[in-house]
Amino acid sequence: MKAMVLNKSSDLKENRAPLQLLDIPISEPKENEVRIKISVCGVCHTELDEIEGRLAPPKLPVVPGHQLIGHVDKLGKGTSKFKLGDRVGVAWIFSACGKCKFCLEGNENLCDDFRATGKDVNGGYAEYMTVPEKYAHTIPRFFTDAEAAPLLCAGAIGYRSIQLAQIRDGDNLGLTGFGASAHLVLKMVNHRYQNTKVFVFARKAEERQFAMELGAFWSGKTTDASPEKLDAIIDTTPAWVPVVEALGNLEKGGRLVINAIRKEKGDQEYLQKLSYRVHIWMEKEIKSVANVTAKDVSDFLELAAKARIKPEVQMYPLEQANVALLELKEQKIRGAKVLQIL
Repeated sequence: MKAMVLNKSSDLKENRAPLQLLDIPISEPKENEVRIKISVCGVCHTELDEIEGRLAPPKLPVVPGHQLIGHVDKLGKGTSKFKLGDRVGVAWIFSACGKCKFCLEGNENLCDDFRATGKDVNGGYAEYMTVPEKYAHTIPRFFTDAEAAPLLCAGAIGYRSIQLAQIRDGDNLGLTGFGASAHLVLKMVNHRYQNTKVFVFARKAEERQFAMELGAFWSGKTTDASPEKLDAIIDTTPAWVPVVEALGNLEKGGRLVINAIRKEKGDQEYLQKLSYRVHIWMEKEIKSVANVTAKDVSDFLELAAKARIKPEVQMYPLEQANVALLELKEQKIRGAKVLQIL
């Protein structure tokens, strides 16, 4: 089968084509697994972190991709959840132990044996993949394959961020950064919390304009002061500057939710601007988002279909995965990028 394969970590500025198009064997489903013939796969910032070595090293060589949609084409022994031909999707969570206290509490995203799709096992930048049937998700008919793909990560992690932010209808919500996840958060909030005003902070003018087009109450630069204090802020950036600025915009007792898998080292000196009295005092909270659970993914897909939430997408053929990744790194973003596999 065709697959885009990462053999070693490298900086995209130095190596603009880190993924190789190779012909690799088609995997066979093990017990309780299904095999999926993939049609599309979303492109995520996390792939940049994998490729450029900012995450714990992936199992190399590896096929990246954790927002994939396809159809079940082979069933492993003991499977019962799907039948051949069913349309399914696979997200960042590939598997967890199922036995530890976190798994038993429904927080398998915190499991020590959490395995990530496209990092610890081969993912969706390919024609086929296998996955435990528990972590494959039925895709509502309302979505095309391309529309559904970004929902599996950007949407699901955005959904978890909203839950952790604990906002109530009428609260002021801030979003720092406005890419694939944040634009879906805005759509969710507009549907679920119709009296909540959303304030968007983004570096680029076109991102700020895009936010206003989607119904934001206000948009400004990352370092702008919001015109009103914010009850909660969801940070979707890989930088430290928005964290410091967001804390300054929080209302007393407000909560900052950091929806990012890592933070860059380049602007760490900005943390020196942190003032306990200005940024942290008055019972402000900071909460991180770690991965997603299977329930986050399935619950969000159901919500998105009911609310008719569809992402903005840009399509690329599988062979242009490096192009899509480079554009993502260079912040040429409007909505989500999706690879067409078949």
